[in-house]
Amino acid sequence: MHKHTADTGRLRFSKMHGAGNDMIILDLRNAQDPSRELCKYLANRNKGIGGDMVLGVKAPRNPLSVASFDIWTAQGESSRQCGNGARCVAAWLVRAGVTDACEFTLDSPSGTHRVRVMEGGTYQISMGAPNFSPAAIPVFGFTEPQADYEVEVAGQNLVCAAVSMGNPHAVIDAQDKDYPIPAVGSALQNSGYFSPDVNVGFVQLESRNKIKLKVYEYGAGETLACGSGACAAVAVLARAGRVDRSVDVELPGGTLEVTWESDLSAMYLSGPAEFVFDGELAHAVV
Repeated sequence: MHKHTADTGRLRFSKMHGAGNDMIILDLRNAQDPSRELCKYLANRNKGIGGDMVLGVKAPRNPLSVASFDIWTAQGESSRQCGNGARCVAAWLVRAGVTDACEFTLDSPSGTHRVRVMEGGTYQISMGAPNFSPAAIPVFGFTEPQADYEVEVAGQNLVCAAVSMGNPHAVIDAQDKDYPIPAVGSALQNSGYFSPDVNVGFVQLESRNKIKLKVYEYGAGETLACGSGACAAVAVLARAGRVDRSVDVELPGGTLEVTWESDLSAMYLSGPAEFVFDGELAHAVV
């Protein structure tokens, strides 16, 4: 039996979302990691709780941090970054009384993030500096960073930008074209130009301070919001001089704010972190 807590074996969870990007938060400070099968069960929207991903709160990796967290996709695969998830974990820690500080640090699989508690249930999280190196993203077949990568996908030429936010992102300019998002996103993930865990963003420019974005995420498909995807899109557009350094990113589930002071600085992601419900599964799942 998969033992979830030290005492009862029951699995306690919180369902949360950040701008519609929903997730299941597990307290793993005294429990083992969920199995792949358990993640699939929990994330299933018909037979489980339902969510784009599963996050587990753990003891800090960095002695100065208040906690750490790990990330699994709805398919039970490990992931390295989730901006909306980081904000939700921060809110979970504040509600649980782990910290009452207005600013603290939190460890994710991709590094340590500074958290600022803001008004109205909003949290700001540092997301690190974007990395445009083809080896870091990774994007294969290129040795030097390109403003745009021209790749052949499903027999068609496709132009996209690419950046790592601790996880890989391809960003497609959808200003004048209505792309079939699931088809293009899946094709790019399986193209061989990127690792299969690449997230694919489709961006439209509204003004220098506002963009629209839809993201086809690794392990979840098209989601209502993607925090690291919002940062990736702003990084690509700001580097090209097309947007300013503070941008509202309108996603299907809500709006996030991304701030990037300079090319060498960390990006900051601000947005809501909301509790949906708490619960407990009455039986363990293998």
